Amino acid sequence: MTQDFSIEELNAFSVQAKAATYVGSGAESQPSRPGSHDLEYHAGDFAYLDSYFGGADFLGQEVVYYKDEAVWAMNYYGRILKPEKITAAEAGQVIKASLTRMYAEGRFLGGFTCETHGSVYRDTNEGNIASFKGMEWIERGGETVYELVYHGGLVKY
Repeated sequence: MTQDFSIEELNAFSVQAKAATYVGSGAESQPSRPGSHDLEYHAGDFAYLDSYFGGADFLGQEVVYYKDEAVWAMNYYGRILKPEKITAAEAGQVIKASLTRMYAEGRFLGGFTCETHGSVYRDTNEGNIASFKGMEWIERGGETVYELVYHGGLVKY
């Protein structure tokens, strides 16, 4: 397939989809695999699927499709490191509040720090939407209590 969309269009759609699904508390769709939690978003020729397993500790993959063909993907694994200091629900509140602020800037890469809900959210990464790897974490009282690692980029055939 010839790519007839720009990297800027892909980035804008990705940010819009991420903001409307997990961060926006979007409704779950039918699971694509037994036990998965799936969130979908569609706009024009683009479609987005975030499919993950777990809760406090979780693993997932986001895929962007263009005209029904996978063109971009990201894998991630997150976990609570200090359950005595933060619950999965509290971590979710911090993540959603922080990512809402980052997505309002029209991006999901490039590093970010946000103080909210008595915590500090941090994200750092290398690369760009075409190929990247990174990590997000939450600190409370100077300790890292949650972390997530991620990587992804363009899918080429």
